[in-house]
Amino acid sequence: MTTLLIGVFLLSLLVITAIAIVRATDLFSAVMLSGIFSLLMALNFFLLDAADVALTEAAVGAGVATVLLLAGLRLTPSTEAKGRSLSTLSVVVIAAVALLMIYASFGQPTLGDPTAPAQQHVAPWYIENTPELVDIPNIVTAVLSSYRGYDTLGEVFVVLTAGIGVMFLLGGGRGRPFSRLDSNVEEGLSKHLIPKVMARLLVPFILLFALFIQFHGEYSPGGGFQAGAIFVAGIILFSLVRGERLTLAVIPPRVLLWMSAGGALLYGSVGIAGIAMGGNFLDYSVLAEDPVLGQHIGIIVIELGVGLTVTGVLLSIFHAFSARD
Repeated sequence: MTTLLIGVFLLSLLVITAIAIVRATDLFSAVMLSGIFSLLMALNFFLLDAADVALTEAAVGAGVATVLLLAGLRLTPSTEAKGRSLSTLSVVVIAAVALLMIYASFGQPTLGDPTAPAQQHVAPWYIENTPELVDIPNIVTAVLSSYRGYDTLGEVFVVLTAGIGVMFLLGGGRGRPFSRLDSNVEEGLSKHLIPKVMARLLVPFILLFALFIQFHGEYSPGGGFQAGAIFVAGIILFSLVRGERLTLAVIPPRVLLWMSAGGALLYGSVGIAGIAMGGNFLDYSVLAEDPVLGQHIGIIVIELGVGLTVTGVLLSIFHAFSARD
């Protein structure tokens, strides 16, 4: 009952925040409200026992995305342009789609229902066979990294492709997004005592937590996607406080580009290694004499590749925004 009340309360806050975002004419207020919305979504995900998704939402939605939107505000007016009034047809279409989605939601199974179709087919097989085949307690990691390795590989290349597209857009179509990046101009907030002290306290723990999420994903919620997003959030916080010069000295743009492509190639190389050793593509069992040990090696390596690509792409996009006039 308590969980239900908390869920209703968070859902109410989400609706209120969404309405406030739609009605906001000041773009800065809309960005801040969007960050609040992402934090509320992260809380909802934790409430639904989706801790790995909650970590990503908090790091990307409330952290990285908010910073990128604020950077984008430098290129736009501070207030929303005056729009046209909605036509009757638009209102009817929106209302019809909303009612259709509400009606369709009633046909979904109850949360946690053991008789739901998803719980009657592949899920029991995962639960029964993962301890023997993969031998890690976090079945979600086993599903995403091993059983559904092809799907995760596709997601990594989607992230890489999206990053390449953004780089070309921010580079004016020339593919040189960092050509106007001046690392000697921005000093960040280093002259402000409170942000400087807080960053010194928080950044090391954020980066350490990201490494924990990266290499402990087999035993607790996490993995390469979550670790990369959290690591990027820590680096962006450092950049905002200490400036671009010190940040680029730690991870130069060229290294970020190599990380973006290298992580995806590392993931694919694991699959090729499996073929070379007599197995199938992304079959980790053949990577060692003990099939279970091979699964562990494969998962650790491909998760490292995921983390490298996510970190490289997100930081590249951040620096590309910083390079805009």
